[in-house]
Amino acid sequence: MALSKIDLANMVENQMPQSLIADNINFRNIIINGDMSLSQRSTSVSSITGSGYNTVDRYTLQLSSQGTWTQSQSTDVPTGQGFAKSLKMDCTTADASPSASDEFSLRQKIEGQNLQYLKKGTSSAESTTVSFWVKSNKIGTYICELRDSDNSRQINKSYTISSANTWEKKTITYDGDTTGALDNDNARSLDVVWWLGAGSNFTSGTLQTSWGSIVAANRAVGQVNLADSTSNEWYITGVQLEAGTASDFEFLPVDVNLQRCQRYFETGIVGAAGGLSNGSGYTGSMVSYSTTKRAAATLTQSSQSYASVYSNTIVLGQTGSTNVNDVNGFYHRAINGGAATNYKFTYTADAEL
Repeated sequence: MALSKIDLANMVENQMPQSLIADNINFRNIIINGDMSLSQRSTSVSSITGSGYNTVDRYTLQLSSQGTWTQSQSTDVPTGQGFAKSLKMDCTTADASPSASDEFSLRQKIEGQNLQYLKKGTSSAESTTVSFWVKSNKIGTYICELRDSDNSRQINKSYTISSANTWEKKTITYDGDTTGALDNDNARSLDVVWWLGAGSNFTSGTLQTSWGSIVAANRAVGQVNLADSTSNEWYITGVQLEAGTASDFEFLPVDVNLQRCQRYFETGIVGAAGGLSNGSGYTGSMVSYSTTKRAAATLTQSSQSYASVYSNTIVLGQTGSTNVNDVNGFYHRAINGGAATNYKFTYTADAEL
């Protein structure tokens, strides 16, 4: 019986053939939490009238005097696409006639050091593609913008919601920008912006569909006003930003996705039982974060419970009068007047862009 020839030189144990993984580039999606699966702050916030982070991780509102809103993490998703959650905007107080300066958008802000391979500002600048699933009862023209905050540049493209209350996939490609390199650091360099409403300051020009210096009047030309009725809702999920053309959505394991979100925001619980004074009227300890933060975080505490803590006072980020708060964690101290100390509190650490 003849034996088959085995190519030992090219055989690697437990490795998938290259033909099967050629198109599976890990972390090709620049967007974090594109499937809207994580919502550390809350799953629903109502009576929103201003800007900020509310529910789904890594997505912030820019909202200036354009209605009142409830934002929530929804289970309404496109059928058969693998998504379990979406982000929902629900109008609860309408504004049918926005003022000139009114601005209403959802956005994700991205660190410059995560964007260097796009080669922006060089002759080899890569084109980029944004893809996402969207649904609304308010049909019409919407604007999706890339905004370079390092060089004050923008590019804006329109998409159309054609069928009311129907999930639709949108794919938008933007040319590479040969002007204005993005800073290679941990600061904000690029925003992906989904406009939902705008006053005339942002709609009175000509939509800027190629890269150029930021001109406010050219940013949201043609944008519908999602705030014109309390019947209006808008959903989004499956967001992907990548170099070149669109590919299938990149689903990540939940632990990987959580770690990426916790670089910017984390919540946790600290407790101490029978802690002893350090001789200066304080007791406390160092709290280590689950993952390294983008920068030293802004700390808050809540849900406090105390026993034997003088004046119910816990100070975050300090030991004695010295600040101890960096990307790896923070020190907290409880003022105890020399007595044993028992306490528990919840903290949030915010290092968002």
